[in-house]
Amino acid sequence: MPRNFLTTADWTREELEGLLAAAARLKKGEDASKPLAGKSVGLVFFNPSLRTRASMQVGVYELGGNAVVLEPGGTSWTLEHREGVVMDGDKTEHVKEFVRVLGRYTAAVGVRTFAALKDWKEERQDPVLAAFARYSDVPVINLESAMHHPCQALADMLTVREKLGGGRKRVLLTWAWHPKALPMAVPNSFALAAAQMGHDLTIAHPPGYELDEDLIREVNSRAFDAGATVNVTRDVEEAFDGQQVVYAKSWGSKEFYGSPQDDLEERAPYRGEWIVDAPKMARTDGAVFLHCLPVRRNCIVTDEVIDSPASVVIDEAENRLHVQKAVMAALLKG
Repeated sequence: MPRNFLTTADWTREELEGLLAAAARLKKGEDASKPLAGKSVGLVFFNPSLRTRASMQVGVYELGGNAVVLEPGGTSWTLEHREGVVMDGDKTEHVKEFVRVLGRYTAAVGVRTFAALKDWKEERQDPVLAAFARYSDVPVINLESAMHHPCQALADMLTVREKLGGGRKRVLLTWAWHPKALPMAVPNSFALAAAQMGHDLTIAHPPGYELDEDLIREVNSRAFDAGATVNVTRDVEEAFDGQQVVYAKSWGSKEFYGSPQDDLEERAPYRGEWIVDAPKMARTDGAVFLHCLPVRRNCIVTDEVIDSPASVVIDEAENRLHVQKAVMAALLKG
């Protein structure tokens, strides 16, 4: 079976360190090899994208390859992923055929599929991504799924290392108010990668916005293995004290999964309080500010913070290109 990049949990810390080192070399122009020469990479987008789509297409090109972009229901047939289903509805083709045919043309397949935010028990299993991985004969790269966004998390770790140097850092992942419920993929992957890389992690969120229980158990286990700590708090002010990295992201509540209006009512009291602003950043140890983008200004973070020298969101976005090139090279070399 091919090696995939579905979540950083599938890769050891040593392997992740190797990817970060490779990304740094690529960024500095120290590696001009073309491991994708004569090869194509399929990129399947169920959802809109700026950074992921552009960085993957550019990355494939810079490694010498050709990107084949497909949008199910737009530039390709609508796709069914469920097993044993009678396909008499609006889905035209099954992933079983789709990904195996695509694998005959391409050396790897990247897939981006968000959570539908309808059925928590189903979506926490990452059913669409899992179906691609199950039937593909070539490596599958997760370009964001219902539960994970490992390419973003790897770019986050590279950015922290660039700005603050190597070693253990004090890192805050803070929930923020947003006008609608969002998936948990980015916070899940950031928390997991931070723990794997040995950072002391604080997760701050209001009551009712806990991350997935199994994910948190995995985060705690990886932090323990790395000699790091994990702290969860509901105090949005004290959470910032002494931090070196502040990562802001909103996510929806499991309790109101499939009920967006109920989620909006639940989060309404936190507007204005759960935002990254200058007074909170002043409590940190000169922390850098990260966000995966796109960001709702003056909802998630104030203009004063995101436009300040502490903000490294543009460097963070650029690093998507370099870490994804490192991942593709690692999966496809030789």
